[in-house]
Amino acid sequence: MPLRKARRDEVPRILQLLLDDDLAHGREDMSKGLAPYEAAFDAIAADHNNVLYVWDENGFAVGCVQLTFLPGLSYQGAWIAQAEGVRVDRALRGQRIGEKMMQAIMGIARERGCRSLQLKSDKRRTAAHRFYERIGLRMSHEAMTVDL
Repeated sequence: MPLRKARRDEVPRILQLLLDDDLAHGREDMSKGLAPYEAAFDAIAADHNNVLYVWDENGFAVGCVQLTFLPGLSYQGAWIAQAEGVRVDRALRGQRIGEKMMQAIMGIARERGCRSLQLKSDKRRTAAHRFYERIGLRMSHEAMTVDL
């Protein structure tokens, strides 16, 4: 399967994917080098409820997504899967890579016994919202955040 766990040496490529986005430029700061990102990768890799995946085409990461499994008391102790940082290489969009990648992580979440899959998406990402709705996700909640 083209979806596989990301390797630490792919952190620069994953950052390229995450930065290829108008909204991401204000979030990321490469002035300190890769160290903070590699530390984050190590923390994700050490947590059995977190996985950073890449979509591999011919040995090259062309998409990424972080999948987190959240235990909860609600819904009779149901587990929830959460997708974050979903990106596909801009040059390859429209080839259904994102759809296949999301279907694959939904399958992983089902196998893990999750009740649902959720994700946050900035309200300004209208094209992303159309994509998510096309593949079966629906707007069901309002998310609220605060910078800490």
